[in-house]
Amino acid sequence: MRLEITRKTDLALRVLRALEGRGRVARKDLAHQAGTTPEFLARVMGPLVKAGLVESKPGTAGGYALAVDPCPISVLNLIEVMEGPVVNGRCVLQGGECPVDGNCSLHTAWSRAREALMEELDATSVADCN
Repeated sequence: MRLEITRKTDLALRVLRALEGRGRVARKDLAHQAGTTPEFLARVMGPLVKAGLVESKPGTAGGYALAVDPCPISVLNLIEVMEGPVVNGRCVLQGGECPVDGNCSLHTAWSRAREALMEELDATSVADCN
């Protein structure tokens, strides 16, 4: 598990916040408001649309709109939508899976820390982020 998020996830969070309380927003306007290019915005919006968090309408009257209330969307959920599962079974010391014949020396401490982080991210709503 990385202890950072990508630019895509950061932008996804900003986009969800920008769409909150608004109707459909044109891609160009949303990109400008989020501080990115329409091309990079499109790469971010694909996973959000696929996950059912955002609706997309093509055409001149098209754009993006929230498909769901952002309050129940947790930061953990958003990270997993954008980056995939956060727990991948990789050993933090050896890079592969933890050894079958025993755990690495950081296994217990890392597992507790990861669990606490996951709980905090799951308890934090996208709507609560500024």
